[in-house]
Amino acid sequence: MKRIATAVVALGASAMLALSGCASSDRGPASTSAAPSTSTSASASTPANANQITLGTGFAAGSKIGVSLPQKTSENWVLAEGLFTEQLKAAGFDPIVQFANGGAPEQQNQISAMIEQGVKLLIVGAVDGSQLTSQLAAAKAAGIPVIAYDRLLTNTDAVDMYMAYDNFKVGVLQGTALLEGLGKSAKKSPWNIELISGSPDDANSKPFFEGAMSILQPKIDDGTLKVVSGQVTQQQTATAGWKAENAQKRMDAILSANYQGDVSLDGVLSPNDTLARAALTAVKSAGKPNPVITGQDSEVESVKLVQQGVQYSTIDKDTKKFVTKVVEYVTDIAAGKPVEVNDTKSYNNGVKVVPAYLLTPVIVTKDNVCTEYAPDTAAGKAAAEVCK
Repeated sequence: MKRIATAVVALGASAMLALSGCASSDRGPASTSAAPSTSTSASASTPANANQITLGTGFAAGSKIGVSLPQKTSENWVLAEGLFTEQLKAAGFDPIVQFANGGAPEQQNQISAMIEQGVKLLIVGAVDGSQLTSQLAAAKAAGIPVIAYDRLLTNTDAVDMYMAYDNFKVGVLQGTALLEGLGKSAKKSPWNIELISGSPDDANSKPFFEGAMSILQPKIDDGTLKVVSGQVTQQQTATAGWKAENAQKRMDAILSANYQGDVSLDGVLSPNDTLARAALTAVKSAGKPNPVITGQDSEVESVKLVQQGVQYSTIDKDTKKFVTKVVEYVTDIAAGKPVEVNDTKSYNNGVKVVPAYLLTPVIVTKDNVCTEYAPDTAAGKAAAEVCK
């Protein structure tokens, strides 16, 4: 099914861009609708297709809960590990929380072991959401509900629901922020930009990139933006494993080949903070001024860079609020209660449409970095330190 996304962008020296979006109801493996607002709080979005579902028949207090997380590629994954352990214990469960730092094969083994240990519910943040089919089928056969956490599980009917921030909207916000930052810069258009996308084995990389390109592609087409390297597809711009060294190596090569002399790099679309900092390192090594650059995850170092004006934007996706909501759902599922989903149409994983509960991401720039974050979060503490 086709996604129809319409964005109207008005650039000004200091004005925020206005945009609107709409999307079809069956968008394939990891896309979601683009909500237009850039001023919402990090709470659940409430589309018109809100509903409730029941996962299983419940289970006893003290039951084992399996949480399988991917590699430690960002601060938020590390934070999630501690939060799941702490909050599940506080809720009266016995958590088994593990990272699959060895990749998909290790995650397959870990999930199989969790099933053998008798977990009553599985929460899976996949390394590669398409590589867990047999393990999830075993969970289904054992009557174990499965929640896909942050990354959609694909090519399987053995996933009961998906919980995440609205990833297409994340991309929309990033594309919007890049245009806004360029509009505030001293240089007039056309602007030279480069694109970075996430790891190709992460289902979230697609909606991040597609959301951003729904905003940027019209400006590339009309000449407002120029991608000097010519690398404009998700495949060309991908960063294997979300690794900083891979992004930096690619940016080093792009700068060396395309930005000699007085050719300026004015902007970079980066899907997260780690890769944004890697790109900035490459730019510094090339002796170029810092470009307008986006990010995501509100990592501590990037929060400071946003306040300093070095990194133009990041995205607030409060991990504590996210994990708290998941644990709240685990408690309800254990009691046999239904749980809310607010998107029952958008997430076709190739086998079924997975009901989803989406939280709303928030764009963070220098304008709101000192006020956006909860004070007890790592980002909030970093903001407090630099916003004195």
